[in-house]
Amino acid sequence: MNTTPYKYKKDLDLALEAVKKSGKIALARFGKQQKIWEKSKENWVCEADKEVDDTLKKHLTAARPSYGWLSEETVDNGLRENCLRTWIVDPIDGTSSYLQGIAEFAISVALVESGKPIIGIVFNPASNELFIASKGNGATLNGKKLSVTNTDTGQNLHILSSRSENRESGWPKLFTNDNVTVVSSIAYKFALVAAGQYDVAASVWPKNDWDICAGHLLVEEAGGTVSALDGSPLVYNCSSPRHLTCAASNGKIHSSILKRLQIFHN
Repeated sequence: MNTTPYKYKKDLDLALEAVKKSGKIALARFGKQQKIWEKSKENWVCEADKEVDDTLKKHLTAARPSYGWLSEETVDNGLRENCLRTWIVDPIDGTSSYLQGIAEFAISVALVESGKPIIGIVFNPASNELFIASKGNGATLNGKKLSVTNTDTGQNLHILSSRSENRESGWPKLFTNDNVTVVSSIAYKFALVAAGQYDVAASVWPKNDWDICAGHLLVEEAGGTVSALDGSPLVYNCSSPRHLTCAASNGKIHSSILKRLQIFHN
């Protein structure tokens, strides 16, 4: 039985329809040759990024013209700041892996109200993993209810990092007694924490709203905790949609993780 409140259900159904449609587009080009553009060092955008973004934007904004729009691949006109609700979208998070045919990418769609996500969807069409959350109604993976791990600070942790951070920020040295796994997409990493497959995912490098907003809700609805590395809350749809650091954990180990990573925000 779907217990999603009526005020969220219509928006959730709309978002799911858009995400599933865009997932087919992404999967059709997965690992295949296409035009790419370098936005900045090691930051690429491809034809599929733009196609998925266009599909999501047309589907969501046509049905909800009063809602704001913020996407990695759309120029931000600032009008979203005056909207009661705003769609926050990353059409393909983990583009580099996507282009290489590595199933570590995700389509990320969130709906934000008063700075907080009320709907979060992370979809990896290559692995057919559909993570869904709505505020107050828990999180699911392909219909199965999610729960974070029960690992406490006295146990070895299973930690997610990106390849570049793991290589350049010294994660293996910081967590020598723990297991560090590298996965490209931060949205997908947060979803895997929500699914109880890992204890924590964190980034000491800046992320944007579209990278983490949907995953944030997934983790919280699965019983976990999300914050910046200084412990401050992450607020979305602000003038600057940028967050210097972030961490998502099962909650039990959150303060310990922040302490271990404090060198990056002091």
